[in-house]
Amino acid sequence: MYSFSGTGPVAAGARPLGPDWKEHMDRRSAQERVEELRETLRCHAHLYFVEDAPEISDEEYDALFSELKELEERFPEVRAPDSPTRRVGAPPLESFPTVDHVVDMLSLDSAPDEETLRRFDDRVRRGLGDVELAEYVLEPKLDGASVELVYEAGVLVRASTRGDGVRGEGITENVRTIPAVALRLREDVRPAPDFLALRGEVIMRIGAFQELNERLVEADRAPFANPRNAAAGALRQLDSRVTASRPLDVFVYDILAIEGGDDTPGTQWEGLEAIREWGLPPTEMARCASSVEEILEHHAELLKRRDDLDYEIDGIVIKLNDLAARERLGVTSHHPRWAFAYKFPARKEVTRVLRIVPSVGRTGVVTPIAMLRPVELGGVTVSRASLHNREEVVRKDIREGDRVRVQRAGDVIPQVLERVEEPGRERAEPWRMPRHCPSCGFELVERGPFTVCLNSFECHAQLAGRIQHFASRGALDIVGLGEETSRLLVSEGLVARLPDLFEIDEDQLVALEGFAEKSAANLVEAIRASSPVELRRFLYGLGIPEVGATVARDLARHYGTLELLRAASEEELQGVDGVGPKMAEQIAGFFRHPRKAALLDDLLAGKIQLLETEPAPDAGSGGGAPLEGLRFVFTGALDRWTREAAKEVVDALGGRVTSSVSRSTDYLVAGSDPGSKAQRAHELGIEVLDEEAFEALLGERGADSEAGRSGELGA
Repeated sequence: MYSFSGTGPVAAGARPLGPDWKEHMDRRSAQERVEELRETLRCHAHLYFVEDAPEISDEEYDALFSELKELEERFPEVRAPDSPTRRVGAPPLESFPTVDHVVDMLSLDSAPDEETLRRFDDRVRRGLGDVELAEYVLEPKLDGASVELVYEAGVLVRASTRGDGVRGEGITENVRTIPAVALRLREDVRPAPDFLALRGEVIMRIGAFQELNERLVEADRAPFANPRNAAAGALRQLDSRVTASRPLDVFVYDILAIEGGDDTPGTQWEGLEAIREWGLPPTEMARCASSVEEILEHHAELLKRRDDLDYEIDGIVIKLNDLAARERLGVTSHHPRWAFAYKFPARKEVTRVLRIVPSVGRTGVVTPIAMLRPVELGGVTVSRASLHNREEVVRKDIREGDRVRVQRAGDVIPQVLERVEEPGRERAEPWRMPRHCPSCGFELVERGPFTVCLNSFECHAQLAGRIQHFASRGALDIVGLGEETSRLLVSEGLVARLPDLFEIDEDQLVALEGFAEKSAANLVEAIRASSPVELRRFLYGLGIPEVGATVARDLARHYGTLELLRAASEEELQGVDGVGPKMAEQIAGFFRHPRKAALLDDLLAGKIQLLETEPAPDAGSGGGAPLEGLRFVFTGALDRWTREAAKEVVDALGGRVTSSVSRSTDYLVAGSDPGSKAQRAHELGIEVLDEEAFEALLGERGADSEAGRSGELGA
């Protein structure tokens, strides 16, 4: 075996001009300087991205780039499509055009077992009729997004996704933003052909992927599952400026078509050399091999190195080296007969902790999240797992860089079970929770094993979740204001405090990704229609600690107005049914907090109107609410009611709905398959009602038993 290697060019020598260069620059001298800058920047980009041998600092490169950008702005006539300044992105597209590929971009026949590999080798040798011709090039199987790059006269003119293999989406402007993609081919070593079509893989390196996910987690946005999804998502942005902000890279590994030029490669190995000489990064760690044993050896070597690479690979690709021999073997409708992907086994359960990031939730609790090298669990790829709290991190002694065993239970975020010992490996320092909130900088406080940010409504990480809760069905019921929209409003700076929500206009929304005129108008109208609102819904939407929908209703009934509730002492609050000392302390503390008090004042200053709480329905004789003081529990499935509808009827008649059966429960309403709650009710001597008996009770108490019937009432 031998390795693919290459040598890089010597960097061009342009240097930034003095501060007075603008005074002496005309169009002709600008043209000369622009050409010099472009060549210098291309050369340094090649050294940095292809050769990994930079010769100038980032600051020097930025100075040259800024000079070129300013010259092109001052003299628009000197602009060119292959200028390095084209990498910053272009105005958004309405949609991607459909592009026919120069050559079909086929899939690869693949398998993870040695037996299938040997059958592939046998077929190749039989097809060639000469075992001596069976020399292979082995390349890592990259786990990214496949693209076609087309150059004419050395200039990148088109780029497209693989699509269905015959045609894909035109993503030229997006690909132009990737620094490693040459906008003009180098010709100092090998002349550029008249026409060249290449195939490559756009990737996101692990380090860049983790940094991107950390930013998303800190902004309370959903992170990407793996680098492949992140890369593919970035390529399919209609706004190429978004793509430019994503840390994408590329490897180029196949010449699909070539016309013109004096030195056409005759083998895959020569093709990789040509790709490098044209200024593009070929796949790394390529090898030549002439036997299955050499293939197995290289496969095992890369499998060992897999976890230490800065990008994802999931096997090796075996390609016949001789291009003329490939023509003799041909292709099927699905894959070439001269190539095979020998895959790695999927990662299971054990992976590595790359970083530990504090994540702030809606309630202000800061949870340590382990950012993982992506691993497959139960058919799902995961890249992060909860470490629960600071005490759990200490108990399990989890540190950055550790190998860990993870599990995924149900639909919750995966959890780190334990550290896997690695004798002889030096470990990082123990992880510590920060003293200040990573989102807003507010000083964190400790509550038992949990760490909390108390800056509830002004901490951006909490704000998106609070907006979503405020707009939920049980609160203000603002249609269209869900999780993603709430996050978008916060991340784009439209809502910095909850009152800002009521000042958003349609023009601001239309400018955001995912909004059109109609959807923007609908959301603005839904926000406006949310007021006036019942006090109980408003209280629930505020997310006061310990205050759910039932307690919010009881508080509204007891006090009638927000003013009276805000003035209540802890002792007075304990007079409300179901409010104990701890809950009273939380409620009183919420209304006494200066920032929360200011926020409430802002909300009520022309943004939200509260409805006075109506008295409970009269029973017809004896006064009071018909179900006043009665407690209900529902279990099983009923035919004509939803949980929400049944609860609202009981609430409206003054009763309470609880989730568990206790000695204070008055009625258990049981449908089919009632489970353990029915057994518990019988043990305590609590009356059990079926659906008809429940409706009869409502009728006796003056309720319309037809209201709200639909679907099933879950356990």
